[in-house]
Amino acid sequence: MDYKLEVVVIPVRDVDRSLASYTQRCGFDLDTDYQPNEGFRVMQITPPGSACSLQMGIGLTDAEPGSSRNVIVPVDNIEAAREALVSRGVSIDNIRHRASIEDWQGDTSPSPDLERHDRGTHTRTERSTT
Repeated sequence: MDYKLEVVVIPVRDVDRSLASYTQRCGFDLDTDYQPNEGFRVMQITPPGSACSLQMGIGLTDAEPGSSRNVIVPVDNIEAAREALVSRGVSIDNIRHRASIEDWQGDTSPSPDLERHDRGTHTRTERSTT
């Protein structure tokens, strides 16, 4: 049996602001924005090329806005992805990588990993409760 992760619900404070941020600034695709009544709204967005989507809205979760952390979006070229996001106005940290790949202790070094180990280089956007 295959198990597939298709949707992650992200609690947000302002659905419209989040929609604009993810679609206009980050370039995610809007799959649906459905609001049958004042108490329920579901907005689903998907990063380009991803099989997993994010959902935000009203009445989806009672989790606190900003409580979802570390949603990882892998890319083929982190430098190009970071540059594209910064050019769209996304506040994003500098690139860093695991300092000790073989026996990682949580330490990082600035810059991309020059040897390009898989899963060793990362950055992050600003923490937002949008």
